[in-house]
Amino acid sequence: MRKTNIKPKLSIGEFAAMMAYMISLVALSIDAMLPALDIIGHDLGVNNINKTQYIIAALFFGLYIGQIIYGPVSDSTGRKPAIIAGLGLFIIGCFFSMFAKSFEIMLFGRFLQGLGVAGPRIVSIAVVRDLYVGRSMAKVSSIIMAFFIIVPAIAPLLGQFIENRWNWRAIFMTMIFMAIMIALWYGIRQGETLHVENKRNFSVARIIHGYKEALSTRITLLYSLAAGVVYGSFLVYLFVSPQLFADAWDVKDNFPYYFGALAICIGAAALVNAKLVEKIGMRQLCKLALIIKFIWAVLFLILLMLHGWHIGIGLFMLWAGLSFFLLGILFGNINAIAMEPVGHIAGFGSAVVGSLTGFVSLALGLALGHYYSGNAIILIAGFAAFAPLSLFIMMIADKGHEVENRT
Repeated sequence: MRKTNIKPKLSIGEFAAMMAYMISLVALSIDAMLPALDIIGHDLGVNNINKTQYIIAALFFGLYIGQIIYGPVSDSTGRKPAIIAGLGLFIIGCFFSMFAKSFEIMLFGRFLQGLGVAGPRIVSIAVVRDLYVGRSMAKVSSIIMAFFIIVPAIAPLLGQFIENRWNWRAIFMTMIFMAIMIALWYGIRQGETLHVENKRNFSVARIIHGYKEALSTRITLLYSLAAGVVYGSFLVYLFVSPQLFADAWDVKDNFPYYFGALAICIGAAALVNAKLVEKIGMRQLCKLALIIKFIWAVLFLILLMLHGWHIGIGLFMLWAGLSFFLLGILFGNINAIAMEPVGHIAGFGSAVVGSLTGFVSLALGLALGHYYSGNAIILIAGFAAFAPLSLFIMMIADKGHEVENRT
């Protein structure tokens, strides 16, 4: 029988801060690069500016492949070895990117970074699941998100400062330093959370069985798909935002401040969600957020049409502020719902949820990002289209199941 609620060594505050710092390596690896994408593309001979989106996409691709691997590995070896190994591979990828002389080597290094950072990113979900369940897990996840959001809020500003002060290659040295610091913090302060009785022998047959079990779990499969659709709209924003703020409003130098303000909206939602989730329930919050997200996007699409498909930056920030607040409500809850039925195989569960969500979102994000043409149309349209699709998938998932009273 799977033992749960292993008493953590750390206080909730330190535990949440540590997990947030660990997860924030992904955010730093993405957001700190955004202000420098055009410069990197120029230095490495990229002719089509839209191709610089691949610098972000390559990391995501490695991240999503890595999640398939680290989940079952962490169920066999324990959470610590998987996380430390991932951090080591992440550092190697940083060196490749830092010394890249071609765009292809840059993308390879970014892929390795993603493959490595998948360890701390996906296994940290299993660590949380080892210690917390149900609404308590959703509450802790929301607190982690509140800590985590500090990094996306300041990472573009940090990246811009480093690039201006030294060059874009120095950004990767900052990532290496952060990886070393989290390895020391986690290695020294947090004990192993996977109970010895819950460890599973590593075998191909067991891996296949574990993935089949997770994928055949209705809630896990469908909520992972729904999460992928939700996150897909956010990836469109990540891919096009540096170009959008420069092209549509000519505020390239102030881009980190606008980006940080919207990141804070997601963080604020995480704090609100921590208060609301135990009263309203995860599913009702998700559905309400999606309905509002859809209506809000449609209203602004109409506004865009009436203004010749262009709006001022103030109106855009108004739309994006509420939209990103709603995303903050969705992020913590959808993943928690998807993970709940597979807590007994948390490593496999987190791998399935993370990789399936990731590949769906990456496909959608790249598909829409490719059609970016200098304004916010494709971004707002993505939010409008993906919200009802996510809601439809959730409704299918919940059909025939008791929901809030067991969540």
